[in-house]
Amino acid sequence: MDMLKEIVDYGVLGTLFFMSFLVLTYSVERVLFYKKISLDNYKTKNEIEIALTSNLSTISMIGSNAPYVGLLGTVIGIMVVFYDMGQNSSLETATVVIGLSLALKATALGLLVAIPSMMIYGAFLRKTDILMGRWEDALNQKI
Repeated sequence: MDMLKEIVDYGVLGTLFFMSFLVLTYSVERVLFYKKISLDNYKTKNEIEIALTSNLSTISMIGSNAPYVGLLGTVIGIMVVFYDMGQNSSLETATVVIGLSLALKATALGLLVAIPSMMIYGAFLRKTDILMGRWEDALNQKI
């Protein structure tokens, strides 16, 4: 069971921190890209759409799956608490409550990664729609 504790502490929480790092990195990349984009450089709708939506699917997948990774950590943490309770043959309230609260930290962190990720994803989708509209307007004016 000590191995399961390590999985929660390093595996699940490490995965969630890595996911949040990816969201932050891709978000900064997208902001910088949207600031310097020149719509005149794109000739077809597919070309500009691919450029505008690059890395957005990764942000979306992280936002969708982070709660599940957190839930996995919570389930493993609760399994460890129940195992420890069975091994010690005692039911001390403090031990159980502390163990459960530590298990729930994974769910909380999963939500802390997911909620901002989905908000960022929605904001970038809106920015993509605005830029696509500007590109289409500029194209229609040329015709």
